[in-house]
Amino acid sequence: MGFRFSRSLMSGVMALACVVAPPARADFPDTVASVKRSIVAIGTLSPTRNPRFRFLGTGFVAGNGNQVVTNAHVVGMPDLGDDEKLVMALSGAGRVTARPITKESIDLDHDLAVLRFDGPPMPALRLGDSSTVRDGQDVAVTGFPLGGSIGIVPVTHKGIVSAITPIGQPVSTAKQLDGAAVRRLAAGGYSVIQLDLISYPGNSGSPMFDATSGEVLGVLSMVFIKGGKESAVTSPSGISYAIPAAFVKTLLAP
Repeated sequence: MGFRFSRSLMSGVMALACVVAPPARADFPDTVASVKRSIVAIGTLSPTRNPRFRFLGTGFVAGNGNQVVTNAHVVGMPDLGDDEKLVMALSGAGRVTARPITKESIDLDHDLAVLRFDGPPMPALRLGDSSTVRDGQDVAVTGFPLGGSIGIVPVTHKGIVSAITPIGQPVSTAKQLDGAAVRRLAAGGYSVIQLDLISYPGNSGSPMFDATSGEVLGVLSMVFIKGGKESAVTSPSGISYAIPAAFVKTLLAP
């Protein structure tokens, strides 16, 4: 026996299908392509040095398009030499260009820095609400994981949020309380975002962003290292930490 649906019933079914259809999601490769336009390498340039560019860390364009966010420890170098200047390097059209950049504001307590460059602005990444970050959320970081050793080409690693954890973790000996750790503890308790993804020391300053929207939720600051510093490259732990974007918003506020 055949079944026939009335026109009104079919209309109701179609309307219901429209209501329960899942929301459209951004394509991850498109999100990465958009983020990469705002990623820069932070370093120093000296015409008398070989190589002329010395890589320091990753940064990303934010704010008004002429501001770059990175870690305070990335730009915490001693005074520059007479022929040396702080620059940001970016790749495009098969070549790398460098633009002078200056320090605008530093937040040592949260290991953040805002730099400024003149000239045409670049696309600025949107800062999301880091208070909404949840365990298990899909996130990614884009930066320069091994610095200039593999070229100034932005690299993306994807993972998840493992936990929201206090910045001041217990240490087994007093020798582990370096100056940065003491400053973080003195600043009072605040939480950082622990990530389950591969990153390297060159990723310091990379934006940690939502894999769907591309909104920046944190700034990669620390990588958990097993053993010596060499282990960070040969045997990465897969555990990284990001400073919540809320502190970036405070630093960028006029």
